[in-house]
This record gives sequence, structure tokens and C-alpha cells, in this order.
Amino acid sequence: MMSNYGGEGVNSLIETGSGLIPHYSRGMNQYSTDVLPLNHAHWKAENAGLPDFLITLYDVWVLDNPALDNIPIASWTPIDHQPAPEKVLTWLKKPNVTPIAMSKFGKAMIEKAGLESEYIPHAIDTNLFKPTEFLPEGQSGREFVGGKDRFVVGMNFANKAGGFIHRKAVSENLLAFAIFAAKHDDVILYLHTEPYGKQSGFVLPNILQACGVPPEKVIFVDNIAYQYGISQETLAAIYSAWDVGLFCNYGEGFGIPQIEAQACGVPIITSNFAASAELASSDSYLVNGQPFWDAGQHTWFNIPLVSGIVDALEQAYQRGRGEFPDTIAFAKAYDADKVYKESWRPLIKKLSAK
Repeated sequence: MMSNYGGEGVNSLIETGSGLIPHYSRGMNQYSTDVLPLNHAHWKAENAGLPDFLITLYDVWVLDNPALDNIPIASWTPIDHQPAPEKVLTWLKKPNVTPIAMSKFGKAMIEKAGLESEYIPHAIDTNLFKPTEFLPEGQSGREFVGGKDRFVVGMNFANKAGGFIHRKAVSENLLAFAIFAAKHDDVILYLHTEPYGKQSGFVLPNILQACGVPPEKVIFVDNIAYQYGISQETLAAIYSAWDVGLFCNYGEGFGIPQIEAQACGVPIITSNFAASAELASSDSYLVNGQPFWDAGQHTWFNIPLVSGIVDALEQAYQRGRGEFPDTIAFAKAYDADKVYKESWRPLIKKLSAK
């Protein structure tokens, strides 16, 4: 394994439960493409006789080292635009690259460009992400998110932006909540994210103030706990405390929190676009939008309509808190053991035979 963030300066071994996996140090440039071929060569030398190939898991347009053209690569590729960006397709067309779409939408966009593509979705541990009433410390999830006797709208997203574009549609989601919350005294917004844009994101309190959301209707996750790491068990209890998850966006390559929330029995509100459209159960709500030109990628995002988000929030509120077994069953299709057995093992066998 190799990460393009963290783990600087030293190689290490990570215990996985089934053995030690080497974790290589990141490189000097932002995406570690300077050391990626070198780390692969080192692993290959240490494991002579085994099949060798790279599996990439980030935006492929950053893979700019010419030495990568000499290595067999399977690129697990997020596609969050329509059509697929040309920079992405240029990489996937390389003869040494096997495209792997992580959504059915992505597969359709790749194949529309005339390329063959594998399809393997992201996955979660449904033994961890399940309806969970209490945190490991004993506190109820409803108490943790401030949701006692209130309708909880939850958001979980990385507060990172590309210039003036925030792919998570933060401004649209917060404005919609403001309009919705003005009609109801018993609603609250729980934000599981870094609030001040420390990693090139937006300053969320500024947006909330501009939208007129009263401070007493918003709860942020504890920022120190968030920075140092919140356990998956705690996160499951947090999701379970929500009444609806709000995940509208400009475009998703997959959207793992959408599946995590639904595995905990929580319907979601999300965009009827890209991967999000296929990651919503029958109990959830899809919001239409309008095309938005992404000049950086020379293709289209899709901005969710604020009015549509407001309508979905109102429908969820009127339906109220309940049990949604179909939502849980829907999420189980993305269980990690299931996806590994049915998708990854056959593909690894196929790649190893090349």
C-alpha cells in the first residue's frame, strides 16, 4: 500500500488481521507519483515470482509520471462528471491500464467513450454499520447529536473545495436547510465535518449566518475528536441518530457515507446525478438539478436545485422517524465481504493471469 497523504518519511507494516502489509512512504510531490514506480519496483523485487500490478484509487488525471507507462495498472476510477473528463479518458486509454469503474454511472461514461471497463463498487463493513443506539462510551447517539425530541438532519462530508467550487454542494444544502428550518422549531442540523475550511474548504459558520440559520439549530461534531479520529462504531451510532441524511452534491464518484448511513437504517436525500442516483434506496429522496460547467475538467457537473432539497426535507419531516428495513437491505448489497468475493477475487485472478 501507499498513501498520497500522511506516512511521510518512513516505510511501515500494517496489521490487517490476516497478515502484515507493507505501507510505503509517500513522495515529495502532492500525489506521490514521483515514488510510485520506485515503490512498485521495490515490492516486485521483494516478491519475485508473484504476479505484479498496481491498483490506483484516486483521480487518474494526476498520474503524470511517464515511468508508469511500463507497469501493468488497474485504475479504480471515480467518474463524477457527464461526460467523463477527457483527462480521465486519456489515462484509461493507455494500453497498460485496465479501467475499473466504481459506479454503474462511471462504467456507462467510460464505455460511452468506446472503452471497455470493469465494475466494482466501493463497500462497507455492514457488521459495523448497522442500526446502533449507543456509542461505545454508553451515551446514546440521539444525545450525542442533540436530537432528543427533535428531527435530525445529518451531513457527513469532507470540507474541501476546488477554488470556488465545493463539490458537496455545501451552500445549496445549507440554504435549503435554512428555508426548511424556518418552518419548524423542532429540527436540528448535525454537521460531521471540519467547520472552518482548514483544508481548502468553505467557512461553514459564515454560510449558516448568511442563510439565517439560528445557532441553536446547528451542532458540529467536536473538532478535536474529529481531527484525531472517531471510531467506526461511534460513527454508526451517529448515523443511527439521524432522521434523514443530506448528501446532495455536484457529482459523486461513489459516495461511501451515503451507503454507511443507509446501512444504519437512515434514508437519505441526494442528487439524481452520477453515482448518487444509484446509491439511494426506495425510501430515500432524489433531487434533480441543472448542468454546471466545470471549466477545470471541460465537462459538466450538476447543481442540485435548492427548492428540490427543501421539498425532500419537508417530505422526510412529514414522514417522521421510523424503521426502514428496505434501506438496510439495500445497503447490504455493498457489504465488503460480498463485494470482495463476487467482484474483487475474480478480477484479481484475471489480472494475475496477464
